[in-house]
Amino acid sequence: MKLVVWVKLLPTPEQAAALAETLHACNSAAGFVSRVAFERKVFSRARLQELVYGEMKARGLSAQPALHVIRKVADAYTVLRAQIAAGLLGEPESPRRVKAEGKPVRFRPDAAQPFDDRCLSWQVDARTVSIWTVRGRMKNLAFTGEPSQLKTLAEHRQGESDLVYRDGKWLLAVTCEVPEAPLNTDPADWIGVDRGIVNLATTSDGDNHQGRGLKRYRRRMARVRAELQAKGTKSAKRKLRRRARREARHAAHINHTIAKTVVADAQRTGRGIALEILDGIRDRVRLRRHQRATHSSWPFHQLGEFIAYKARRVGVPVLEVDAAYTSQTCPRCGHVSRMNRPSRDAFCCVVCGLAGPADHIAAVNVRTRARTAWVFVNTPDAAVSPSYRRGQSRAANPPR
Repeated sequence: MKLVVWVKLLPTPEQAAALAETLHACNSAAGFVSRVAFERKVFSRARLQELVYGEMKARGLSAQPALHVIRKVADAYTVLRAQIAAGLLGEPESPRRVKAEGKPVRFRPDAAQPFDDRCLSWQVDARTVSIWTVRGRMKNLAFTGEPSQLKTLAEHRQGESDLVYRDGKWLLAVTCEVPEAPLNTDPADWIGVDRGIVNLATTSDGDNHQGRGLKRYRRRMARVRAELQAKGTKSAKRKLRRRARREARHAAHINHTIAKTVVADAQRTGRGIALEILDGIRDRVRLRRHQRATHSSWPFHQLGEFIAYKARRVGVPVLEVDAAYTSQTCPRCGHVSRMNRPSRDAFCCVVCGLAGPADHIAAVNVRTRARTAWVFVNTPDAAVSPSYRRGQSRAANPPR
């Protein structure tokens, strides 16, 4: 499986100036190629190369960087056409779609630029890289990173690396091909995971990963964001962008921690992990006005993705099951009623009297549905096989 490792570059002022000049030159060239592609309606990589390769060389780009620029533009238009075909930019006459189709794709001066092994070589033991720039080959450019990430870099680096400039820092996003452990095709049982706002994740084992600290943090950030938005100055907008990235990093760190804990428990006990399908939850759930922003911006999907890829690395199976009525269904007698959940935190079956925390009950129901789904997947006549990919795992869901 492919993973991205981030390392931080430690350039001298002269090296930083050369890197900045290189990014600006590459993205200026990308803007030129994009205009040519838009005006002539030529979007294939091979045709674009015939049209603009000479101009790329005249702009001071070497052969490989020029080809990477052309490929970056072709890929950008491929993504744009895919978004239009999927309806992500609205109807044909919508302002957003008209705007996207009516002008060439633009590239920021400091947008990321890919480098392959011909343009970028690694000296992992010395913690340095040698990289192509418009000023010539730059050697002995130091880098650093987390020990675990550096270990992955040394053992599994394969493919391209992207040069990124973000918040005054120079970074390299490195592609690594990490081997996967054999899939556990005979799990002893399943760990049901219920994702929520007050409790970010509650498992069928009773483990509760509360989100109160993250909720307080996001409320504080919301107040600061409102103050900066009220100012409306350029410096306030820059601070807003920095704070948005900081908030996203904070939430991602918490989700990584939760996912690591859940996957470690499943691996140690030989079980699989069952998650709810939460697609379309914003359309299905009606909330009060003060709850909408928190609900819409909460990283439900990110936590599920983190659990899935970490499980994939260690061979733990993952299933997604139907989320309907998991918090209103009694796991003992099967009675389904809104009255079973008198409050957000409490569950009490009106038929058999089973009581407990609502999130824990939901996680137990997710586990039960995963058991049924796994039996369905492994029947001889099943048309699907267990998979980590979202579309295939949905096909394994049992009917309601």
